[in-house]
Amino acid sequence: MGSAKHRWKISFHRSTTPSKWERKEPPKEFICPISESLMADPVIVSSGQTFDRICVQVCKNLGFTPTLSDDSIPDFSTVIPNLAIKATILKWCDSSRTVRPQSPDYGSIEKLVRTLMAEFNQTASESDKVRVSERELLENVAETPPVMFSHAATELNHRSNHFYSSSEESVIANFPETPLPLATRPSCFSSASSSSCSSSSEIVHDETQTLSVNRNPSSSEEEELVAKLKCSDVFEQEQSVISLRKITRTKEEARVSLCTPRLLAALRLLLFSRYSVLQTNAVAAIVNLSLEKCNKVKIVRAGIVPPLVDLLKGGFPDSQEHAAGALFSLALEDENKMAIGVLGALPPLLHALRSESERTRHDSAMALYHLSLVQSNRVKLVKNGAIPTLLAMARSGYEGSRVLLVLCNLAMCAEGRSALLDGNAVACLVAMLRGNELGSESTRENCVAALYSLSQGSLRFKALAKDAGLVEVLREVEGRGSERGREKAKRMLEMLKGGREGEEGEVDWEGVLESGELSRTRYRVGANSTEF
Repeated sequence: MGSAKHRWKISFHRSTTPSKWERKEPPKEFICPISESLMADPVIVSSGQTFDRICVQVCKNLGFTPTLSDDSIPDFSTVIPNLAIKATILKWCDSSRTVRPQSPDYGSIEKLVRTLMAEFNQTASESDKVRVSERELLENVAETPPVMFSHAATELNHRSNHFYSSSEESVIANFPETPLPLATRPSCFSSASSSSCSSSSEIVHDETQTLSVNRNPSSSEEEELVAKLKCSDVFEQEQSVISLRKITRTKEEARVSLCTPRLLAALRLLLFSRYSVLQTNAVAAIVNLSLEKCNKVKIVRAGIVPPLVDLLKGGFPDSQEHAAGALFSLALEDENKMAIGVLGALPPLLHALRSESERTRHDSAMALYHLSLVQSNRVKLVKNGAIPTLLAMARSGYEGSRVLLVLCNLAMCAEGRSALLDGNAVACLVAMLRGNELGSESTRENCVAALYSLSQGSLRFKALAKDAGLVEVLREVEGRGSERGREKAKRMLEMLKGGREGEEGEVDWEGVLESGELSRTRYRVGANSTEF
């Protein structure tokens, strides 16, 4: 009877706080940019944004492409269900006591879209009137000397230090020996000409090259580049795309100013070209543009990811290298991670880990590492059968260090942990540590980190670790491993000896349930405490 009263008091105490949940606003990523309401059936489009399915259908039927609040223009050519965000929305609704969204009727969305179309047409009409007024003003002051824009170039140079460059990029620029897992630039990027570019650059005349590299890009240069990229003369296209690649390889400010929707659309078309010079240099230019943080989301929203995925599957060898590098660079931006996974990049990246090109293997592994920081991508990788492939590569030493980083991420979700334990991952990792098969201390540390991730929230780990002889190996790591490796080894040894961490297997669950004192902090499943 006492316990019943105790439970009644807890329930009564919690019932006094629902108003707190009612006031909670939904996260902006749950809101459709068109209907401005919670999405009932979210889908992701080629440009990376997520909309309610009915809104995309109405826009396609009416032939209307809206301009979003961030001035981006979505690409509705491909529509893929976004199951991850849908599940997250439903979970949020349940936890916040909000009614689950229902799909709006077609008529109301059509009315809304027609209103947006009318506003768009009115804005375009007013813009035309402004242009006419500008022309009249210029005619009235024809005697005034033409405006010179050289000050814009000066200002751009003056502000060049304010453009984004991460601390990791600065470290890598100054210290090439920085460990690979910290890299934030694709291995295919180099400030010097690559072999494919140098062989192709002979097409460009010396004076054209000097002009392109020595002056800062302006809107007129962007217009000139776009016009040449779209022209029907293949030779002219080759000259333009090689020149663009050279500019964006050496000038940070050019990467920012040239990354416009028009230029990205022109480059996107060249990614489908069957001319190797066009295809390779176009994707290399994408890599260069993607190095700036402010460009990463723009590039994904320009619909560049699907052709990059196609190139990784079957492009020219150099194009495959650059495609892997571009996906790695774009995956560094948190806002892009889910979109890249939904748009189908995970299977070809996994396959590219076995490429003959070291650059392709490196950048594919780093792309998978960053993409697997997102729960939805972890689940996709597990369902795509990534665990056996990654374990086999880890055993063979093929990209071992970076593969182990991906395994650490996969072990952080319940699906990945279960698949790894089913795949005999504990015995595999212990054998690698015992046999001194790991080539570097960082790889050894990553192997210990993977075991540590597996030990979190798993009732099976303790028995599997005992069978594999993990205790002896951990004692050796604790004695002569790296600082982080020793710390993780120490924690696992405490858990295996009956300490607090991972002791779930010894818990008297009947007693815990009877006492009503189940601690969510002590017995939670899937805790993520792995550190890199």
